[in-house]
Amino acid sequence: MIPEQGVLTSSAIWSQLKELAKGEGSQHLVDLFAGNKDRFNQFSLNDCQILADYSKQRMSSAACELLVNLAEERQLSLWRDALFAGDFVNCTEQRSAKHWLLRDPLAAEVKGQLDAMEGMVSRILGGHWRGVLGDAITDVVNVGVGGSELGPLMAAFALQSVQLNEGQVRPRLHFASSMDGSQISQALQDLNPRTTLVLVSSKSFTTVDTLHNANTARSWLARGLGLAYTDEAMMRCHFIGISAEAERMAEWGIVPVNQLLFWDWVGGRYSLWSAIGLPIALTVGMEGFRELLAGAHDMDTHFRVSSLKENIPVMLALVDVWNINFLDIRTRAVLPYDGRLKHLPAYLEQLEMESNGKSVSRAGESLTYHTCPVIWGEVGPNAQHAFFQLLHQGSQSVASEFLMTARRYNEAVHSCSAQELEAQHALANANCLAQSRLLALGDKALEQDLSLPAYKRYHGNQPSTTLVLDELSPRTLGALLVMYEHKVFVQAVIWGINPFDQWGVEMGKVIATDMLVGLADPDSAEVLDASSLALARHVARKQKSRE
Repeated sequence: MIPEQGVLTSSAIWSQLKELAKGEGSQHLVDLFAGNKDRFNQFSLNDCQILADYSKQRMSSAACELLVNLAEERQLSLWRDALFAGDFVNCTEQRSAKHWLLRDPLAAEVKGQLDAMEGMVSRILGGHWRGVLGDAITDVVNVGVGGSELGPLMAAFALQSVQLNEGQVRPRLHFASSMDGSQISQALQDLNPRTTLVLVSSKSFTTVDTLHNANTARSWLARGLGLAYTDEAMMRCHFIGISAEAERMAEWGIVPVNQLLFWDWVGGRYSLWSAIGLPIALTVGMEGFRELLAGAHDMDTHFRVSSLKENIPVMLALVDVWNINFLDIRTRAVLPYDGRLKHLPAYLEQLEMESNGKSVSRAGESLTYHTCPVIWGEVGPNAQHAFFQLLHQGSQSVASEFLMTARRYNEAVHSCSAQELEAQHALANANCLAQSRLLALGDKALEQDLSLPAYKRYHGNQPSTTLVLDELSPRTLGALLVMYEHKVFVQAVIWGINPFDQWGVEMGKVIATDMLVGLADPDSAEVLDASSLALARHVARKQKSRE
């Protein structure tokens, strides 16, 4: 049953938090640490091979207690039960959000698609999937956009150092999502059509960006192989479709045996656990993909059974609520100090901002408070040479999220350079801890008698959370990503919004299609604003001048 919720801002606890923030909002982290020698133990959690330290957040024990009380008042436990019961928590689309079922080892309805996926992975990695002219596949092009690209790209890149089983050869992966054709053009110009396999990933199989890229790839293959655009053998040997719409895949030309399916209760940004994750499985093997699912299930279990105070996704969500709604810190920098996680910030941008970038409540009322923070970031060592200047000495507060791995570099794999690589890993971790310390404590982190001019001073008091993974393996990555998924859900419950729709994205697709008419003939288009009409005319003139 979906719990009823009152108006958030009418809550007495909300008012208490507002008052508390007035008094504590200017309190420096130096004083918070000085006044509580046990602060780290009180403000950190460790489970599923992830240590979450939020002791450098600008919150007191009193604030933490009130935030937990707010979550209880918002009936978070009942909402959590409703999610896992398959209730219609996606209220605007009247359906469940059962992406968690994709990693449940007892889910019978998922097993069939995992088995079909495993068969394809085994054939490709073993060199048994052949092109139409008999060549083994060496390159795989993933055509998809949004959740059909960001999750697979992020995870496949992060896990590319995982060793495959003997006899398996990992194909080179390429991703194409941009509607302007630049990515698909660049990918295809260096590939051999005889050895290329194309994955067409789209939940609806109507996404304009994806289908145009797929059509381009299909034409390229037909020309390169000397076959007709509709040749069935080419489609059978060089295309796999992944969608919730089998009929539309078939209409486009994907043969039934090359179709992988998922369900309408899987949102795009939650879909990497489904057949959309085929590029991940081609990177780590199906055994590694099942480990990814197992780690995800570990965090599902942690979220379901842990008390709110001992619950990593819950407490990290409440940290964001405190920063956004009570300290007016409305942006968060994601800073992985492991280059393998370079695509994580972009993945989280979609997961969090597409989910919780809402200004209307579940009841259809306009909100009077902020919801999702602006998410951005970069690999930490690179960011230090770019925007850390603003973090350390800028005029606004920014919350940061540091990620690091405790263990890295297996000597059996890197025997020729293990010692040097271990030293580099230690350097990255030292920078991660030093930067979070300096952001928090400012000049107090330096030598006490150090005298600096104003332009060299560090004011500190910039809040941060540090996430430490035991190591970056399929299992720990699975747990990490699900931690973020459930954190987003918790925030949505607190704010009273639906995190599972994305109507702001859908309208953009509609108006862009209509705008094609305006670009083709601006003067015949329906009424446009002055700016759009002028821009369309300018583009049309430039195109004609080239003819």
